[in-house]
Amino acid sequence: MSEYCKVLIVDDELLVRQGIRHHLNWEGEGFRIVGEAANGQEALARIEELRPHILLTDIVMPVMDGEELTRIVKRNYPEIEVIVLSSFSEFAYVRSSFQSGVADYILKPSLESQELLRVLKNTADRIPELKLQAADEGRASIESLIDKAVSGYPLPDNPAAWADALPYGRFALLGCILPGSAGGHGDSAAADRLAAMAERELRTHLVSYVCHRVPSPGHLVLLVNAEEGALGRLPEAAKALAEAGREQVPDLLWAVSGPFGSFAELGTVHRGELLKLLQQYRFFFPEAGFLAKRMLPPRPSALPEFEVGRYTEELKRGQIEPAFGRLRDYAAAFVRDYETDVFELKAFFVNLLFHTTLALGEAGLDVKRLDEEKYAYFKGIDEAQSAASVLELLDAFLEEAAACEEPRVDANMKRLLAYIHEHYSEPLTLSEVAKHFHFNPSYLSSYFAANSKEGFNEYVNRIRIEEAAKLLRTGDVAISDIGARVGYADHSYFCKVFKKFTGMSPSRYRKNHT
Repeated sequence: MSEYCKVLIVDDELLVRQGIRHHLNWEGEGFRIVGEAANGQEALARIEELRPHILLTDIVMPVMDGEELTRIVKRNYPEIEVIVLSSFSEFAYVRSSFQSGVADYILKPSLESQELLRVLKNTADRIPELKLQAADEGRASIESLIDKAVSGYPLPDNPAAWADALPYGRFALLGCILPGSAGGHGDSAAADRLAAMAERELRTHLVSYVCHRVPSPGHLVLLVNAEEGALGRLPEAAKALAEAGREQVPDLLWAVSGPFGSFAELGTVHRGELLKLLQQYRFFFPEAGFLAKRMLPPRPSALPEFEVGRYTEELKRGQIEPAFGRLRDYAAAFVRDYETDVFELKAFFVNLLFHTTLALGEAGLDVKRLDEEKYAYFKGIDEAQSAASVLELLDAFLEEAAACEEPRVDANMKRLLAYIHEHYSEPLTLSEVAKHFHFNPSYLSSYFAANSKEGFNEYVNRIRIEEAAKLLRTGDVAISDIGARVGYADHSYFCKVFKKFTGMSPSRYRKNHT
């Protein structure tokens, strides 16, 4: 009996996979590209599901290369033929793979459609039970056309190519994330069950329609074709699906796109609306069983950028409670904007946790435990599945940070530090401070170093530079006057010390922070 020859493409470069997939009308030649994989390990998982006749694989890939993949395939699935893609520099690998039973190879630099087609046909002829079936008149199937449309490849100019399979004037997408899809393509059996559930609900809510699956790794996506009035009931079907499946898969989210009028818009709507609902918006609405763009709340007003410099200065000055309060308020408002990129949101919070630990340490608090545990918080935020989870981690971190205690400082050291903070703008020297407290200068230097993370001069300079930075950020005082205000008689020396502590000149610092 005639059938299509099923081909699985394995290459770590998406553009190579897509180029092979869409460069020819494979079904017109008797072939069907049944799937893709980015490495050998992923290919092995897909082979069991797709049962291809031919494996078209690259040699050099991460995780598992083509040479190892070929050995495993020929050992476990000897009926599958393997064709290798390689470059000239990889020919030693190709020669090795022939010992494992490779049928043929093609050099990537000279890869052309006709050459690839010739090699595939020669290889297909080696499969005894296979007799190629070419599509009538070279016309592509609706599955092939949907594959092209969702991948963004040009469609035939004549809409008659899909008119029989898509007879109605309006389209919409219905979809969900497949269980078990976090690291791959998801459970194909679950996809079949969910597709059957969806078809039942569609028959209940829509009268005249057609439905086709859309290839989307890790998702079940259905292209629903119906009249415009009928598509208005599609959200009701999605809501019913969510309620019916809540007991079996509690966190399953269904999403439905808005209607669109052209089959050629499929790729744009799939990437720009449906996947955004399933991947981006679900992070902000984790309790929703189904989502449609029209049901999203109004987007909040844009927030000003969080003043990290002001926040860390408050922590260094011991104003911990108000600083944490400001951060909590900002964070709560920040996560309400569901258009915020999830990666950027997580990076923002990780950055704030890092700066919080650093500032509390510079304030003299004991942050040893917090410094060790911050990496667990970083990991938790990176793996968080919702904005609410990120806020919970932030609150837990800030509670732990608020419990950091000041190391014990004896009474003499406290008086010394208080004196420095009061007189930093004066020509403060170790000898003058020693004289004021009736200490020997050498003893004071040793005593200060033993009770502080910094030496006397470094501590004085840090206090002065912190005050200078504050004047640069918040006032209009001329840079030439700021050095004198914080205790530096020599302006060039002030600039040198400022750059040592901040990494930039006073003028550059003012430009970056105002």
